[in-house]
Amino acid sequence: MSRLKGKLIDPRGKQPRELMKLAPRPSIEELQKGKIVFYNNTKLLHNNYMTIFHHVKKKLADEGIENVVDFIETPRGKSNQDLLDYAAKLAAERPTAAIVAIGDIGVSPACTIITIALEKLGIPTLYITAPPGTAISKATAHYRSGQLCITSLEELFPGSTDHEIETMINEQWSSMMDAFLLPPGEIEKRADLQFEIDTDVTGKDEPDDIGEKIQLSEVELKEPAPGIQQIIDVYNDLHISDGLPIIPPTRRRYDKMLTYCPFDPGTVLAEKIGPSGKDILVSDVAIASVMAGCKPHHMPILVTAFQAMADPNYNLLQAVTTSHPGGNLVLVSGPLAQEVGLYGGQGCLGPGFPENLTVGRAVNLACINVCRAVPGIADLANVSCQAELTYCFAEEPSLTPWNTINAECYDEKTTTVMVLKAEALHDIIDFLSLTAEDLLDTIVDCCTTLGSNNAYITGPLILILTPDHSWMLDNDGWTKDMIREHIHQRATNEVPMLKGRGIKPVRPPEFEKRHPMPVTRFPEDVHIVVAGGRGGHSGVILPWGLHSEAIIRKVVLPDGSLPSSIKDFQK
Repeated sequence: MSRLKGKLIDPRGKQPRELMKLAPRPSIEELQKGKIVFYNNTKLLHNNYMTIFHHVKKKLADEGIENVVDFIETPRGKSNQDLLDYAAKLAAERPTAAIVAIGDIGVSPACTIITIALEKLGIPTLYITAPPGTAISKATAHYRSGQLCITSLEELFPGSTDHEIETMINEQWSSMMDAFLLPPGEIEKRADLQFEIDTDVTGKDEPDDIGEKIQLSEVELKEPAPGIQQIIDVYNDLHISDGLPIIPPTRRRYDKMLTYCPFDPGTVLAEKIGPSGKDILVSDVAIASVMAGCKPHHMPILVTAFQAMADPNYNLLQAVTTSHPGGNLVLVSGPLAQEVGLYGGQGCLGPGFPENLTVGRAVNLACINVCRAVPGIADLANVSCQAELTYCFAEEPSLTPWNTINAECYDEKTTTVMVLKAEALHDIIDFLSLTAEDLLDTIVDCCTTLGSNNAYITGPLILILTPDHSWMLDNDGWTKDMIREHIHQRATNEVPMLKGRGIKPVRPPEFEKRHPMPVTRFPEDVHIVVAGGRGGHSGVILPWGLHSEAIIRKVVLPDGSLPSSIKDFQK
């Protein structure tokens, strides 16, 4: 057997970690005399979950611990720094200990960050979780602190009764108290996360050469692309791929990918994202681009996409692990889109167009490999969808009767990249309407459902009109602004149908008494593009929308100037 020739790059990059020192634990007497801060992340306000607070408070009283002060605030939409600041606010109460609850789903990573911060501030803290939030809470703690005291209510779900919740707490009460009282040497065992992946890079400044894990026979060495299946298997086993075949990231391929990237490889594009809490660097994007099958001239588009996703209003910190089945849509408008081969014609969101597929794939590979948003392990997506594999297309200027997005925002010479955390395309079929008004009725009806986030969280959406539909609207005198206004006014839901279902609403305060309830905040939330082929199938892309906006950023050179050609990026 022979070793694979050449080194393979580990896309996880540098991941040095330190084992956080847990806060000193108090005695039972100190707990009885002191103050307990109970942080309710607002999830306890729903279903019967408030029973967790009441029963924990009762159990503490049984132990002689009665000074419990509760804080209620959502971590949704908060940045890393916001979360650290909130932990400092709780610590300013000078509590003897703290409880954080409940990490059951989307807020779990954010609450893990708060819990870690409390421990670092010297506050012994218990974090109460429930599936699926438990797994991602442990993953986040694994990467960011190495240990944490977590109690998981494994059987908790939205239909749990008060009695069932009380029983869960009773059964784990001894372990919950241990989180506060165990002495050094034992508390570390209680805080062991038993998280099994990425143990091979823990504490290392540089990951190992992955090629060392592969041994080939003489026969295999003589085959075309020797070791390719073994390479793919190793990357899948290490959870540093998306499950599809990859281009092995060698140093030569990485260097070639940078030939159209005049940006410093060490440039930080997004800070402390995902369970890993790692920065996404230009070099990380280049490695993901190699693995995805991109060409070097795609790098300026990808760098711009990550710059856009790093905008605080995109909320990438929570977008990378949300339970919502959405992908990071990359929509490119302008001359560079066509120059690098991105496609907006017939079938543009499907198979057969490698530029679209590989660029979209590189975005999501970087999120998996660098942020460690590992599907099924450190990602909350309940069902997920193909949009989390790849989600990219271009606006086709030859098809539209109106201005393209880049021209609307800047001018025709500027290329823009729009990013939106969003569902996969929802079909709008209409072969029979003869007027723009009838067609718009069909379009409006597709812009929301009671099962869509935008029924409860007002925000942006993208309307993709195929040429036939755009021509009908244009011929009847409809402009983009008129279409936006029409959809904003008519894409609504009946308020009684929204109550007691879906998700906790996030809307402008002035919308609280609106009826019916709009799904957009203003007409400008409706983004309109023309793409695809002839026929009666347009589509609408509905948002995740949880403190997350559509971000549009222009593609520029490192000095901020506009390129006249993609060749301007070439080194």
